[in-house]
Amino acid sequence: MTSLADASPDQLKEALAEIITKHALATGEFTLASGQKSHYFIDGKQATLDSRGAYCLARLILEEVKDLNVTAVGGMTLGADPIVGATIAVAGSLGMDLRGFIVRKERKERGMGDQVAGPLRNGDCVVMLEDVVTTGGMTLKAIEAVEREFDVTIVKVIAMVDRLQGSRQAIEDEGFDFSAIFTIEDLGIRP
Repeated sequence: MTSLADASPDQLKEALAEIITKHALATGEFTLASGQKSHYFIDGKQATLDSRGAYCLARLILEEVKDLNVTAVGGMTLGADPIVGATIAVAGSLGMDLRGFIVRKERKERGMGDQVAGPLRNGDCVVMLEDVVTTGGMTLKAIEAVEREFDVTIVKVIAMVDRLQGSRQAIEDEGFDFSAIFTIEDLGIRP
C-alpha cells in the first residue's frame, strides 16, 4: 500500500475516484432516498468506510475549507458519520482544531431530546458534509435541524458526489454555498 500522507490534492482525488468507481458504484435498477429510480447507485459508505477513501476525502475537505475559519463539520446520519469522523481525525493529526457533530433523522425521545449530537456550539462556523447528494433534501433537513438548535453560520455544504439531479440548485436556492468533490460525470457515469 502506497502512503497518501504526502499526496497532492490531485493525487488524493485520483485515488478517491478509483475507490468510488471500484467499490461504491453499482449498476442495475435502484430506488434512491429521494424516491427517484436510477440505473446506477453509489453506496458512499463503501468509500468513506475504507481507510484510504476516508483519508483522501478528509484531506480534500480540509483543503477546501482551510481559509474559511471553520470550527465544526457535520451532517445527517448515516452518510455523513464516517466523513465527519475522518475529517476531524485528520484535522487533529494536522494540528487543526475542529469539532464534529451528527444530525439524527429525528429528535431523540430520551436524554436531552436533541436532534444534533456532538460538541456544536452557538457561534460556530459550520460546514455540512454529505456522501452522495441527489435532490439536496436530506442536506436541507440537516441544516434546518442544526439551525433550529444552534445559532451557527453554515458557510458551505460539501458532498463527495453530486448526482447532478438538482441538489446544487436546491442548496444554493436556500442561500448556501455548495461544492462537490466529484460529479457523476467526473466519475464517468452518464445521468
